[in-house]
Amino acid sequence: MKNRVLGSSGIEVTPLGYGCMGVSHAYGDALPADEARAVIRDAYDAGYRFFDTAPAYLGETADGQVSNNEVLVGEALDDVKDEVVIATKFGVSINPDRSLNISSKPDEIKATVESSLGYLGVDRIQLLYQHRIDRSTEPEVVAGTVSDLMDAGLVEAWGISEVDEEYLRRAHAVCPVAAIENRYSMMARWHASLFPTLEELDIAYVAFSPMANGFLGGHFDQNLNFAKGDYRGDMPQYTPEGVERAKELVEYLNALAEAKGATPAQISLAWMLCEKPYIIPIPGSRNPERMRENLAAADIVLTPQEVADINAQLDSMDLMVFGGHAGK
Repeated sequence: MKNRVLGSSGIEVTPLGYGCMGVSHAYGDALPADEARAVIRDAYDAGYRFFDTAPAYLGETADGQVSNNEVLVGEALDDVKDEVVIATKFGVSINPDRSLNISSKPDEIKATVESSLGYLGVDRIQLLYQHRIDRSTEPEVVAGTVSDLMDAGLVEAWGISEVDEEYLRRAHAVCPVAAIENRYSMMARWHASLFPTLEELDIAYVAFSPMANGFLGGHFDQNLNFAKGDYRGDMPQYTPEGVERAKELVEYLNALAEAKGATPAQISLAWMLCEKPYIIPIPGSRNPERMRENLAAADIVLTPQEVADINAQLDSMDLMVFGGHAGK
């Protein structure tokens, strides 16, 4: 399992990272703290060495306890922090009414970084993302603020999530960007248009929701019953129409998996790993078996022709997916 590099920063990470969000946020009740820490540690034990968190990944446990994802990550990995890369973010906070506050003003960036350092229990953030673009703050200002934090030794490298080409180029010109973190999966390929820019500027693509929020793994209630607070209940791929439209993809994926002696989840991850050497998927799961299954996708080899054939098939499909429109 060969490591991948976060762009020009030179930071090496495992070919797949572990998305920590789901232990506390977006998938129903947050896990109790001891269970959440155990799940994150399971990911480390499985072989993951790249972990993704954020201040906005807050949640509540079934008994009403607040769950802070950064704290959980810091505690779970406390004794192995010299062996892992932890990415966190700034620019998104949760309002009291649960709505999102998107702001990347310099003072707020600095305050968030200070809090994250304490929550994670580290003296430097290895990879710091702008979580979402704040259109009221110019990218040059954001990049300049991050550059100051890097000069102060508080941040090693930085990236931008859900970024477009114009914003990326403007920010990169001020402070070189190591990675973007955008949605990418077989059902969400619209950001592939950024590939030439990433190659030109030597920037890695960290792919979140690489299995379309779990859809491509097939491990969900086919009756489409989701717990309260599970965001998948509002996602178009999990509606009856979305499931119906994806039948062709599911059948195609199953056939590929059978031919390769793999699982559909592994094929969906192997496809992007083999598509570009700078793509780093960050699937998340609470299940240790799934964690190991996902990580083993790095050992599956698809030829360039096989990847091209898959893309051609995906081009012919009309799919429904959260975040945009895929296919035709």
